[in-house]
Amino acid sequence: MKQGVILIGPMGAGKSTVGRLLAARLHLPFLDSDSIIVERTGVSIPTIFEIEGEAGFRQRESRVLTELLGTGPMVLATGGGVVLRPQNRQVLRELGRIVFLNVSVDEQLRRVRQDPNRPLLQVEDPRARLEAMQAERGPIYRELADLILKTDNLRADQVVGQIFKYLKKARPACPEAR
Repeated sequence: MKQGVILIGPMGAGKSTVGRLLAARLHLPFLDSDSIIVERTGVSIPTIFEIEGEAGFRQRESRVLTELLGTGPMVLATGGGVVLRPQNRQVLRELGRIVFLNVSVDEQLRRVRQDPNRPLLQVEDPRARLEAMQAERGPIYRELADLILKTDNLRADQVVGQIFKYLKKARPACPEAR
């Protein structure tokens, strides 16, 4: 496989967990854009949101993606909102095959409700917030994706197995064909 695999989807879809396992199976480095930002700033994502707002965080996220161009194949787990900026969508396409890990709002709430590192959920009605984000981002995820997988009732190793099967069947991506 010449390219990387980019995991997109909402918070709680399993991007980081699946990404680590997939990278090991493909013998590729695993990167997590949120972790890179935390490592570089030395503070948590909620702290970045508190100081710089979502716009500041998204700017950092765009910078990290651009820096990853030309670094070679990898498995990359992205933040849920990475797809909001058109320039990020273009970079994601250039980085590799895009896999959308989809998850229901019910499952998201089960997985991330108690996680204090989710600044966008620190609201009175987390369900309404997740539904609004899914309505805004869902069509973008679908449009970008080379493969869409529903993760609600799957273990991480099952998701990895499905991605691996897809990659074995897929021919090398042709940017002109997009």
